Amino acid sequence: MRIVIAGGHGQIALRLERLLAGRGDEVAGLIRKAEQADDLRQAGAEPVVLDLESASVDEVAERLRGADAAVFAAGAGPGSGAARKDTVDKAAAVLFADAAVQAGVRRFVIVSSMGADPEHRGDEIFDLYLRAKGEADAYVRSLDALDWTVLRPGQLTDDAGTGLVRLEAHTGRGPVPRDDVAAVLAELVDTPATAGLTLELISGSAPVSVAVKSVAGN
Repeated sequence: MRIVIAGGHGQIALRLERLLAGRGDEVAGLIRKAEQADDLRQAGAEPVVLDLESASVDEVAERLRGADAAVFAAGAGPGSGAARKDTVDKAAAVLFADAAVQAGVRRFVIVSSMGADPEHRGDEIFDLYLRAKGEADAYVRSLDALDWTVLRPGQLTDDAGTGLVRLEAHTGRGPVPRDDVAAVLAELVDTPATAGLTLELISGSAPVSVAVKSVAGN
């Protein structure tokens, strides 16, 4: 498969690129800065310099053409202000989804956040983040031209992955290593039967492949 990842230099994206390249997939990662390119090459991915905060739908669609799947793993990051919650966490996700539709890429996986909700109340930065992510999810889910899956991990950690997770429509809150998020994403990309599902993810007792197969049957 050829898979294009938005936010290609992110912590989850780099892990995902290694997994996909390691299993023989062709991977491209969209990045904002040329100096990030070597990290992607080391992960086995093709770096594509394209800023989703300034690119047009046509420009992004051109990079997506010929792909079998698209993964939105971009994020403004914890140190960013209110404006970038809107321009990255929401607007860039909408742009990437529109570009996937234009390019004819049906399989679309978006990394969201547990608690994301377009109706979330509050004015703190994290409230704005959850609202922006919720609005992005709602937009993606409205697009009939996409076979979308929304993944909402719990509290992200840098602990070594265990390969054991809980993946359900509602898991309750809990931590999950970024390693395991990437492993689940790799499996989801390859499991189109999970299209139309919004899934929460935390550490658990089921091997990743078993967890994904289980929800794919629902």
